[in-house]
Amino acid sequence: MGLGFHLGTMFWFFFLLFAWVAEAESKCGVFNIEEFGAIPDGTTDSTQALLQAWKKACQWDGKGKVQIPRGTFLVGQVVLEGPCKGGLEFEVQGVVRAPSDPNEFDSDSWVAFHSVDGLTINGGGSFDGQGASSSWSRNSCDQFKQCRAPPASIGFNHITNSIIDGISSVDSKYFHIKIYDSSNINLQSLRVLAPEKSKNTDGIHIGRSNNVIISNSAISTGDDCISIGPGSSHIFISGIFCGPGHGISVGSLGKYANEEDVVGLIVRNCTLTGTTNGLRIKTFASPQASSASQLFYQDIVMNNVYNPIIIDQRYCPVRSCNNKSPSHVKISDVSFRNIRGTSASKDAVHLFCSEAVPCQNVQLHDIKLKYQGEGSSTSLCSNAYGNSSGEQVPPSCL
Repeated sequence: MGLGFHLGTMFWFFFLLFAWVAEAESKCGVFNIEEFGAIPDGTTDSTQALLQAWKKACQWDGKGKVQIPRGTFLVGQVVLEGPCKGGLEFEVQGVVRAPSDPNEFDSDSWVAFHSVDGLTINGGGSFDGQGASSSWSRNSCDQFKQCRAPPASIGFNHITNSIIDGISSVDSKYFHIKIYDSSNINLQSLRVLAPEKSKNTDGIHIGRSNNVIISNSAISTGDDCISIGPGSSHIFISGIFCGPGHGISVGSLGKYANEEDVVGLIVRNCTLTGTTNGLRIKTFASPQASSASQLFYQDIVMNNVYNPIIIDQRYCPVRSCNNKSPSHVKISDVSFRNIRGTSASKDAVHLFCSEAVPCQNVQLHDIKLKYQGEGSSTSLCSNAYGNSSGEQVPPSCL
């Protein structure tokens, strides 16, 4: 009887302690989605629970926190919108899983964060986009008249002064992470993973955004590990392990009228392995004018990369490109320093610039890219002007 009494007392003690902790967390602005009805079984729709937790945290007088505990939570298309009263922490400990059917989406993002200042995303968890052949086969919309691209997994729109730290994105239906019209964003210690065959699953895409830092992350996907779109400025990339994928790319640019310029990119201390491109700048051959300038690449290792250094101003991913006009995107002030490793193609350096607006002030310094096959690596230049210095393998064509 005494033992039963003590066990009962301990049970109630722990029950009251758990209730007290839950209440204390709520008073501190911590909102666990399970408290709003989310079930971590991977099949029960937890979308409304997430929205309710977000609303409470966003309205919290101070810094609120949305907490996604361990387990797998099925979440449909959702917009997590501010502005919030204070900064907001989004802690993902478990797995946020998307519906597998791409027809359930009518937006360009699965989980979209809008208009938040001071957003922090952390927790070591993951976003599972459940991309599959049914999604990836629809990603090449340039090839089909009746086509709607699947959603990006995570979208950031009008986000400022924010940190995304230590999360994973797996098997996105389209882009993994898309940053648009945002500023002062720090992405670090990320893991991005999709099969090499997954079309248009860019790891991180940036457009019309400034002061973005991406560091110490591993990206393996079916398209660009990182792509820099029109209107991007002051982008800093370092410590990236990229591969498989299509490399780190500026562009594509020049597809649409009135595109904004790309100004100020620094890429340092990165390793690319088995990618189809390394450091790439790509523009369409079109009359749409813009520019890309102040692009700086330094201390990059290439392991069996097909096009380690490439400027392609006749970029055409599909047969329907209109190449009647040369590119009118002006590329200038581009520096490649201490780029070393191995090339899977003989043309390790390929600077194919526009005859309408030739590349200006391209710098090659200490390039050592050896061809993996028989013979030596080569370089090709067209309408590119600048100079080279230091070691040059292959011999410079500038």
